Amino acid sequence: MSLFDTIRNTIVPVHKEGYPFVLAFFLGAVVLGWLWAPLFWIGLVLTLWCAYFFRDPERSTPQDDDLVVSPADGRVSSIQMVVPPEELQLGTDPMLRISIFMNVFDAHINRAPVRGPVVRAVYREGQFVNAELDKASTDNERNSLVIEGPHGALGVVQIAGLVARRIVCWTTAGQPLDAGERFGLIRFGSRLDVYVPAGGEPRVSVGQRSVGGETVLAEYGSNKGPVISRRS
Repeated sequence: MSLFDTIRNTIVPVHKEGYPFVLAFFLGAVVLGWLWAPLFWIGLVLTLWCAYFFRDPERSTPQDDDLVVSPADGRVSSIQMVVPPEELQLGTDPMLRISIFMNVFDAHINRAPVRGPVVRAVYREGQFVNAELDKASTDNERNSLVIEGPHGALGVVQIAGLVARRIVCWTTAGQPLDAGERFGLIRFGSRLDVYVPAGGEPRVSVGQRSVGGETVLAEYGSNKGPVISRRS
């Protein structure tokens, strides 16, 4: 393998949604450097951070219909039984909700937790309170997908936060998704909630770090034992 191939395989690509931001950061660095040379290097560091934020790594998703995988990189901030938001139309019975909080250093590409067609896509305006707060699930601006998975309808909700003011979702109702397939992103810190259909047992704990498209959040069937997921 050549040196060029080694470098190309090592550098994580930047998602196209990030190109305008990376360019804006770099132009800002040039302007600041023109005013005072040391500011260019500060701006360059911020430009590199912006490119890092919009990174789009490849992931190896477990191909098992009994698994629910994490939709994002981040920290498991909540695992509890709650009634899903009304717009999901998933009924009034409590469902297992697993929340993933993403900080500004996590990869922000969002991925489908299970395979299946998207039967509902709903955007809802709201507030921009701290995404780690429980009330963010009902009060904050959010975009929701309902996927008809192998074990029933599953909800995955993109939630804006204090800094995150732009939810991006390029997936619409009627579109089929594979487990781990990219469906959107949220800019600059946010949270995703996954509403797991009945029968799914959590396979993560609060505080655990998750890897989008790889870490198993929940599993169906109690005779399989623990599932271990790692980065590719």
